[in-house]
Amino acid sequence: MTIRLYDQDAYMTRFEATVLSCTQESKGWIAELDRTAFFPEGGGQGADHGRLGEAQVLDVHEKSGHVLHTLDRPLNVGEKVQGEIDWARRFSMMQQHTGEHIFSGLTCRRFSCDNVGFHIGSEMVTMDFNCRMTWDDVMETERLANEIVWKNVPVKAWYPSPEELSEISYRSKKEIDGDLRIVSIEGADTCACCGTHVSRTGSVGQIKVLDLMNYKSGVRVSILCGARALEAENGLLLENRAVSHALSAKPGTLEVSVQRILQERDQLRHQIQEMAEAELERQITCQASRDIRCVWVRGLSSASLRHAAGRAAKGARAGIVLTGDDRVQVALSSECMDVRPLGQKLFEHFGGKGGGGKDMVQGSWPGQMDEEGAALVQSLVQSYLSAVEAT
Repeated sequence: MTIRLYDQDAYMTRFEATVLSCTQESKGWIAELDRTAFFPEGGGQGADHGRLGEAQVLDVHEKSGHVLHTLDRPLNVGEKVQGEIDWARRFSMMQQHTGEHIFSGLTCRRFSCDNVGFHIGSEMVTMDFNCRMTWDDVMETERLANEIVWKNVPVKAWYPSPEELSEISYRSKKEIDGDLRIVSIEGADTCACCGTHVSRTGSVGQIKVLDLMNYKSGVRVSILCGARALEAENGLLLENRAVSHALSAKPGTLEVSVQRILQERDQLRHQIQEMAEAELERQITCQASRDIRCVWVRGLSSASLRHAAGRAAKGARAGIVLTGDDRVQVALSSECMDVRPLGQKLFEHFGGKGGGGKDMVQGSWPGQMDEEGAALVQSLVQSYLSAVEAT
Protein backbone atom coordinates (compact mmCIF):
# COMPACT_ATOMS: atom_id res chain seq x y z
CA MET A 1 0.00 0.00 0.00
CA THR A 2 1.35 3.42 -0.94
CA ILE A 3 1.52 5.97 1.89
CA ARG A 4 -0.74 8.83 0.76
CA LEU A 5 0.78 12.09 1.90
CA TYR A 6 -2.03 14.16 0.38
CA ASP A 7 -4.37 12.60 2.94
CA GLN A 8 -2.22 14.04 5.70
CA ASP A 9 -1.59 17.44 4.14
CA ALA A 10 -3.34 18.61 0.96
CA TYR A 11 -1.04 21.68 0.90
CA MET A 12 2.15 19.61 0.59
CA THR A 13 3.89 20.45 -2.69
CA ARG A 14 7.34 18.79 -2.22
CA PHE A 15 8.30 15.42 -0.81
CA GLU A 16 10.94 12.71 -1.00
CA ALA A 17 10.21 9.06 -1.77
CA THR A 18 11.84 5.79 -2.78
CA VAL A 19 11.13 4.21 -6.16
CA LEU A 20 9.73 0.70 -5.65
CA SER A 21 9.16 -0.21 -9.31
CA CYS A 22 9.26 1.31 -12.78
CA THR A 23 8.07 -0.48 -15.91
CA GLN A 24 7.46 0.64 -19.47
CA GLU A 25 3.97 0.49 -20.93
CA SER A 26 2.39 1.80 -24.12
CA LYS A 27 1.31 5.08 -22.50
CA GLY A 28 4.65 5.75 -20.75
CA TRP A 29 6.70 4.64 -17.77
CA ILE A 30 4.66 3.47 -14.73
CA ALA A 31 6.38 4.09 -11.39
CA GLU A 32 5.33 3.17 -7.86
CA LEU A 33 6.78 4.92 -4.80
CA ASP A 34 6.73 4.01 -1.14
CA ARG A 35 4.97 7.32 -0.45
CA THR A 36 3.47 10.05 -2.61
CA ALA A 37 1.78 13.45 -2.47
CA PHE A 38 0.34 12.96 -5.98
CA PHE A 39 -3.43 12.48 -5.91
CA PRO A 40 -4.62 9.71 -8.28
CA GLU A 41 -7.67 10.31 -10.45
CA GLY A 42 -10.82 9.24 -8.66
CA GLY A 43 -14.12 10.31 -7.14
CA GLY A 44 -14.74 12.86 -9.89
CA GLN A 45 -11.39 14.64 -9.33
CA GLY A 46 -8.57 14.58 -11.86
CA ALA A 47 -5.04 13.43 -11.10
CA ASP A 48 -2.23 15.70 -9.96
CA HIS A 49 0.55 16.59 -12.38
CA GLY A 50 4.11 17.64 -11.63
CA ARG A 51 7.61 16.13 -11.53
CA LEU A 52 9.48 13.21 -9.96
CA GLY A 53 13.15 14.08 -10.27
CA GLU A 54 13.63 14.91 -13.95
CA ALA A 55 10.57 12.94 -15.01
CA GLN A 56 7.31 14.66 -15.87
CA VAL A 57 4.26 13.17 -14.14
CA LEU A 58 1.61 12.91 -16.87
CA ASP A 59 -1.07 10.99 -14.96
CA VAL A 60 -1.66 9.21 -11.68
CA HIS A 61 -4.07 6.37 -10.96
CA GLU A 62 -4.77 3.91 -8.17
CA LYS A 63 -4.88 0.11 -8.42
CA SER A 64 -5.60 -2.16 -5.47
CA GLY A 65 -4.29 0.35 -2.96
CA HIS A 66 -1.16 1.18 -4.97
CA VAL A 67 -0.69 4.68 -6.43
CA LEU A 68 0.89 4.45 -9.90
CA HIS A 69 2.51 7.41 -11.65
CA THR A 70 2.66 7.68 -15.45
CA LEU A 71 5.97 9.34 -16.45
CA ASP A 72 7.61 10.55 -19.63
CA ARG A 73 10.90 8.81 -18.73
CA PRO A 74 12.09 5.99 -16.42
CA LEU A 75 13.28 6.16 -12.81
CA ASN A 76 15.82 3.85 -11.22
CA VAL A 77 14.36 1.32 -8.78
CA GLY A 78 15.65 1.92 -5.27
CA GLU A 79 16.67 5.54 -5.79
CA LYS A 80 15.27 8.41 -3.76
CA VAL A 81 13.51 11.07 -5.81
CA GLN A 82 12.21 14.52 -5.09
CA GLY A 83 8.58 14.99 -5.99
CA GLU A 84 7.00 18.34 -6.81
CA ILE A 85 3.28 18.92 -7.33
CA ASP A 86 1.89 21.31 -9.94
CA TRP A 87 0.42 23.57 -7.26
CA ALA A 88 -1.74 25.71 -9.56
CA ARG A 89 -3.55 22.60 -10.79
CA ARG A 90 -3.78 21.05 -7.32
CA PHE A 91 -5.13 24.21 -5.66
CA SER A 92 -7.69 24.69 -8.42
CA MET A 93 -8.86 21.10 -7.86
CA MET A 94 -9.08 21.80 -4.12
CA GLN A 95 -11.19 24.91 -4.73
CA GLN A 96 -13.51 23.13 -7.18
CA HIS A 97 -13.93 20.04 -5.03
CA THR A 98 -14.60 21.92 -1.81
CA GLY A 99 -17.05 24.22 -3.60
CA GLU A 100 -18.83 21.15 -4.96
CA HIS A 101 -19.17 19.74 -1.44
CA ILE A 102 -20.73 22.99 -0.22
CA PHE A 103 -23.15 23.28 -3.15
CA SER A 104 -24.10 19.59 -3.23
CA GLY A 105 -24.53 19.36 0.53
CA LEU A 106 -26.86 22.35 0.61
CA THR A 107 -28.80 21.11 -2.43
CA CYS A 108 -29.33 17.63 -1.01
CA ARG A 109 -30.47 19.14 2.28
CA ARG A 110 -32.85 21.67 0.68
CA PHE A 111 -34.46 19.28 -1.82
CA SER A 112 -34.11 15.91 -0.04
CA CYS A 113 -32.30 14.50 -3.05
CA ASP A 114 -29.06 12.67 -3.84
CA ASN A 115 -25.94 13.81 -5.67
CA VAL A 116 -25.69 10.94 -8.17
CA GLY A 117 -22.81 12.26 -10.25
CA PHE A 118 -19.87 14.68 -10.04
CA HIS A 119 -16.98 15.58 -12.32
CA ILE A 120 -14.35 18.31 -12.34
CA GLY A 121 -14.07 18.95 -16.08
CA SER A 122 -11.74 21.14 -18.08
CA GLU A 123 -14.56 23.65 -18.69
CA MET A 124 -16.92 23.30 -15.73
CA VAL A 125 -17.65 21.29 -12.60
CA THR A 126 -20.83 19.26 -13.13
CA MET A 127 -23.12 17.83 -10.44
CA ASP A 128 -26.08 15.55 -11.13
CA PHE A 129 -29.08 15.43 -8.76
CA ASN A 130 -32.07 13.08 -8.87
CA CYS A 131 -34.66 15.85 -8.48
CA ARG A 132 -36.03 18.78 -10.47
CA MET A 133 -34.97 22.37 -9.78
CA THR A 134 -35.58 25.77 -11.32
CA TRP A 135 -33.04 28.48 -12.06
CA ASP A 136 -34.33 30.41 -9.04
CA ASP A 137 -33.71 27.30 -6.90
CA VAL A 138 -30.04 27.04 -7.90
CA MET A 139 -29.54 30.80 -7.56
CA GLU A 140 -30.75 30.59 -3.95
CA THR A 141 -28.42 27.64 -3.32
CA GLU A 142 -25.58 29.64 -4.86
CA ARG A 143 -26.28 32.49 -2.41
CA LEU A 144 -26.32 30.11 0.58
CA ALA A 145 -23.15 28.38 -0.65
CA ASN A 146 -21.26 31.65 -0.92
CA GLU A 147 -22.36 32.58 2.59
CA ILE A 148 -20.56 29.41 3.76
CA VAL A 149 -17.49 30.56 1.81
CA TRP A 150 -17.60 34.03 3.40
CA LYS A 151 -17.93 32.58 6.92
CA ASN A 152 -14.54 30.89 6.35
CA VAL A 153 -15.46 27.81 8.40
CA PRO A 154 -13.02 24.89 8.77
CA VAL A 155 -13.02 21.98 6.33
CA LYS A 156 -12.31 18.84 8.34
CA ALA A 157 -11.11 15.62 6.70
CA TRP A 158 -10.41 12.51 8.80
CA TYR A 159 -10.77 8.74 9.12
CA PRO A 160 -13.24 8.09 11.95
CA SER A 161 -13.16 4.88 13.93
CA PRO A 162 -16.02 2.41 13.35
CA GLU A 163 -17.57 3.61 16.61
CA GLU A 164 -17.35 7.26 15.53
CA LEU A 165 -18.64 6.46 12.06
CA SER A 166 -21.78 4.83 13.44
CA GLU A 167 -22.69 8.17 15.04
CA ILE A 168 -22.12 10.26 11.88
CA SER A 169 -24.78 11.05 9.29
CA TYR A 170 -22.99 11.47 5.98
CA ARG A 171 -23.54 11.47 2.21
CA SER A 172 -21.95 8.88 -0.05
CA LYS A 173 -22.34 8.44 -3.81
CA LYS A 174 -21.37 4.75 -3.69
CA GLU A 175 -20.48 1.87 -1.39
CA ILE A 176 -16.89 2.15 -0.15
CA ASP A 177 -14.75 -0.76 1.02
CA GLY A 178 -12.11 -0.32 3.71
CA ASP A 179 -11.47 2.75 5.81
CA LEU A 180 -13.86 5.59 5.17
CA ARG A 181 -12.61 9.17 4.92
CA ILE A 182 -15.12 11.80 5.95
CA VAL A 183 -15.06 15.45 4.86
CA SER A 184 -17.18 17.79 6.97
CA ILE A 185 -18.04 21.46 6.45
CA GLU A 186 -20.07 23.04 9.23
CA GLY A 187 -23.46 24.24 8.03
CA ALA A 188 -23.08 22.71 4.57
CA ASP A 189 -22.04 19.10 4.22
CA THR A 190 -20.71 15.85 5.66
CA CYS A 191 -19.65 13.42 2.96
CA ALA A 192 -17.46 10.36 2.36
CA CYS A 193 -14.69 11.55 0.02
CA CYS A 194 -11.11 10.68 -0.98
CA GLY A 195 -10.28 14.00 -2.67
CA THR A 196 -8.19 17.02 -1.71
CA HIS A 197 -9.81 20.10 -0.18
CA VAL A 198 -8.90 23.52 1.15
CA SER A 199 -8.53 23.84 4.93
CA ARG A 200 -11.11 26.63 5.32
CA THR A 201 -14.02 27.60 3.06
CA GLY A 202 -12.72 31.13 2.52
CA SER A 203 -10.03 29.66 0.25
CA VAL A 204 -12.74 28.54 -2.18
CA GLY A 205 -13.03 32.23 -3.09
CA GLN A 206 -16.46 32.06 -4.69
CA ILE A 207 -18.97 29.61 -6.14
CA LYS A 208 -20.66 30.57 -9.40
CA VAL A 209 -23.45 28.64 -11.14
CA LEU A 210 -23.04 28.70 -14.92
CA ASP A 211 -25.70 26.33 -16.19
CA LEU A 212 -28.74 24.23 -15.27
CA MET A 213 -30.17 21.55 -17.54
CA ASN A 214 -32.53 18.60 -17.29
CA TYR A 215 -30.48 15.40 -17.18
CA LYS A 216 -31.96 11.89 -17.14
CA SER A 217 -34.65 11.94 -14.42
CA GLY A 218 -33.14 14.93 -12.61
CA VAL A 219 -30.91 17.91 -13.33
CA ARG A 220 -27.27 18.72 -14.02
CA VAL A 221 -25.85 21.88 -12.44
CA SER A 222 -22.56 23.32 -13.69
CA ILE A 223 -20.42 25.57 -11.50
CA LEU A 224 -16.94 27.02 -11.23
CA CYS A 225 -15.11 28.04 -8.07
CA GLY A 226 -12.26 30.33 -7.08
CA ALA A 227 -9.83 31.47 -9.74
CA ARG A 228 -11.62 29.54 -12.49
CA ALA A 229 -14.89 31.29 -11.64
CA LEU A 230 -13.16 34.69 -11.76
CA GLU A 231 -11.58 33.86 -15.13
CA ALA A 232 -14.95 32.78 -16.55
CA GLU A 233 -16.69 35.90 -15.23
CA ASN A 234 -14.01 38.14 -16.71
CA GLY A 235 -14.45 36.40 -20.06
CA LEU A 236 -18.21 36.95 -19.96
CA LEU A 237 -17.70 40.59 -18.94
CA LEU A 238 -15.34 41.23 -21.86
CA GLU A 239 -17.79 39.57 -24.24
CA ASN A 240 -20.64 41.65 -22.80
CA ARG A 241 -18.64 44.85 -23.24
CA ALA A 242 -17.74 43.96 -26.83
CA VAL A 243 -21.38 43.25 -27.72
CA SER A 244 -22.56 46.41 -25.95
CA HIS A 245 -19.99 48.45 -27.89
CA ALA A 246 -21.02 46.84 -31.19
CA LEU A 247 -24.68 47.64 -30.51
CA SER A 248 -23.97 51.09 -29.00
CA ALA A 249 -25.87 49.92 -25.92
CA LYS A 250 -25.38 51.62 -22.57
CA PRO A 251 -24.60 49.45 -19.50
CA GLY A 252 -27.74 47.69 -18.33
CA THR A 253 -29.57 48.07 -21.66
CA LEU A 254 -28.02 45.20 -23.62
CA GLU A 255 -31.05 42.91 -23.37
CA VAL A 256 -33.37 45.69 -24.57
CA SER A 257 -31.02 46.44 -27.50
CA VAL A 258 -30.83 42.80 -28.51
CA GLN A 259 -34.62 42.41 -28.36
CA ARG A 260 -34.98 45.50 -30.57
CA ILE A 261 -32.51 44.11 -33.12
CA LEU A 262 -34.25 40.72 -33.14
CA GLN A 263 -37.58 42.45 -33.75
CA GLU A 264 -36.07 44.44 -36.64
CA ARG A 265 -34.56 41.23 -38.03
CA ASP A 266 -37.94 39.46 -37.94
CA GLN A 267 -39.57 42.41 -39.69
CA LEU A 268 -36.90 42.36 -42.42
CA ARG A 269 -37.27 38.59 -42.84
CA HIS A 270 -41.02 39.06 -43.26
CA GLN A 271 -40.48 41.78 -45.88
CA ILE A 272 -37.92 39.64 -47.75
CA GLN A 273 -40.31 36.69 -47.73
CA GLU A 274 -43.13 38.85 -49.09
CA MET A 275 -40.85 40.12 -51.87
CA ALA A 276 -39.74 36.57 -52.64
CA GLU A 277 -43.36 35.39 -52.81
CA ALA A 278 -44.20 38.22 -55.21
CA GLU A 279 -41.20 37.37 -57.40
CA LEU A 280 -42.20 33.69 -57.34
CA GLU A 281 -45.68 34.54 -58.63
CA ARG A 282 -44.22 36.82 -61.30
CA GLN A 283 -41.91 34.10 -62.64
CA ILE A 284 -44.63 31.43 -62.54
CA THR A 285 -46.89 33.75 -64.54
CA CYS A 286 -44.11 34.41 -67.08
CA GLN A 287 -43.60 30.66 -67.51
CA ALA A 288 -47.30 29.80 -67.60
CA SER A 289 -47.06 28.32 -71.09
CA ARG A 290 -44.05 26.11 -70.31
CA ASP A 291 -44.30 22.36 -69.78
CA ILE A 292 -41.43 22.50 -67.24
CA ARG A 293 -41.31 25.57 -65.01
CA CYS A 294 -37.96 26.30 -63.37
CA VAL A 295 -38.02 29.27 -61.00
CA TRP A 296 -35.09 30.85 -59.16
CA VAL A 297 -36.03 33.18 -56.32
CA ARG A 298 -33.62 34.67 -53.80
CA GLY A 299 -34.85 34.90 -50.19
CA LEU A 300 -37.39 32.07 -50.09
CA SER A 301 -37.36 30.31 -46.72
CA SER A 302 -36.68 26.57 -46.59
CA ALA A 303 -40.06 26.11 -44.91
CA SER A 304 -41.90 27.61 -47.90
CA LEU A 305 -39.85 25.87 -50.61
CA ARG A 306 -42.03 22.76 -50.94
CA HIS A 307 -45.21 24.81 -51.10
CA ALA A 308 -43.63 27.05 -53.75
CA ALA A 309 -42.69 24.02 -55.89
CA GLY A 310 -46.25 22.76 -55.65
CA ARG A 311 -47.56 26.10 -56.88
CA ALA A 312 -45.07 26.12 -59.77
CA ALA A 313 -46.17 22.60 -60.81
CA LYS A 314 -49.89 23.41 -61.12
CA GLY A 315 -50.97 23.11 -64.74
CA ALA A 316 -47.49 21.98 -65.84
CA ARG A 317 -45.68 18.70 -66.16
CA ALA A 318 -43.26 19.64 -63.33
CA GLY A 319 -42.27 22.61 -61.24
CA ILE A 320 -38.79 23.33 -59.92
CA VAL A 321 -38.00 26.07 -57.41
CA LEU A 322 -34.43 27.07 -56.54
CA THR A 323 -33.23 29.40 -53.79
CA GLY A 324 -30.33 29.84 -51.35
CA ASP A 325 -27.18 31.93 -51.07
CA ASP A 326 -24.16 29.91 -49.93
CA ARG A 327 -25.84 26.59 -50.87
CA VAL A 328 -28.50 25.91 -53.48
CA GLN A 329 -31.82 24.69 -52.06
CA VAL A 330 -34.16 22.94 -54.51
CA ALA A 331 -37.64 21.42 -54.55
CA LEU A 332 -39.23 19.48 -57.46
CA SER A 333 -42.94 18.77 -57.72
CA SER A 334 -45.33 17.21 -60.21
CA GLU A 335 -49.02 16.30 -60.35
CA CYS A 336 -48.58 13.75 -63.16
CA MET A 337 -45.14 12.10 -62.94
CA ASP A 338 -42.69 10.52 -60.48
CA VAL A 339 -40.05 13.19 -59.81
CA ARG A 340 -37.68 10.96 -57.80
CA PRO A 341 -35.53 9.82 -60.78
CA LEU A 342 -35.36 13.41 -62.00
CA GLY A 343 -34.28 14.66 -58.58
CA GLN A 344 -31.64 11.96 -58.33
CA LYS A 345 -30.18 12.96 -61.71
CA LEU A 346 -29.91 16.60 -60.59
CA PHE A 347 -28.29 15.69 -57.26
CA GLU A 348 -25.77 13.44 -59.04
CA HIS A 349 -24.97 16.15 -61.61
CA PHE A 350 -24.39 18.95 -59.06
CA GLY A 351 -22.91 16.82 -56.24
CA GLY A 352 -25.86 17.28 -53.93
CA LYS A 353 -28.21 15.14 -51.89
CA GLY A 354 -31.89 14.97 -51.12
CA GLY A 355 -34.97 12.80 -51.28
CA GLY A 356 -38.71 12.66 -50.99
CA GLY A 357 -41.83 11.02 -52.38
CA LYS A 358 -43.24 10.44 -55.84
CA ASP A 359 -44.78 13.91 -56.15
CA MET A 360 -42.23 15.99 -54.22
CA VAL A 361 -38.43 15.86 -53.85
CA GLN A 362 -36.31 18.32 -51.90
CA GLY A 363 -32.57 18.69 -51.42
CA SER A 364 -29.51 20.87 -51.91
CA TRP A 365 -26.09 21.09 -53.54
CA PRO A 366 -23.00 23.27 -53.04
CA GLY A 367 -22.54 26.55 -54.85
CA GLN A 368 -24.62 29.58 -55.70
CA MET A 369 -27.55 30.02 -58.05
CA ASP A 370 -28.42 32.74 -60.57
CA GLU A 371 -30.55 33.07 -63.70
CA GLU A 372 -27.94 31.34 -65.83
CA GLY A 373 -27.76 28.45 -63.36
CA ALA A 374 -31.55 28.16 -63.31
CA ALA A 375 -31.55 27.98 -67.10
CA LEU A 376 -28.98 25.16 -66.92
CA VAL A 377 -31.18 23.23 -64.48
CA GLN A 378 -34.18 23.62 -66.78
CA SER A 379 -32.12 22.47 -69.77
CA LEU A 380 -30.91 19.38 -67.89
CA VAL A 381 -34.46 18.52 -66.89
CA GLN A 382 -35.72 18.93 -70.46
CA SER A 383 -32.89 16.76 -71.81
CA TYR A 384 -33.54 14.05 -69.23
CA LEU A 385 -37.27 13.95 -69.92
CA SER A 386 -36.67 13.89 -73.68
CA ALA A 387 -34.28 10.95 -73.27
CA VAL A 388 -36.84 9.07 -71.14
CA GLU A 389 -39.58 9.65 -73.72
CA ALA A 390 -37.27 8.52 -76.54
CA THR A 391 -36.74 5.16 -74.86
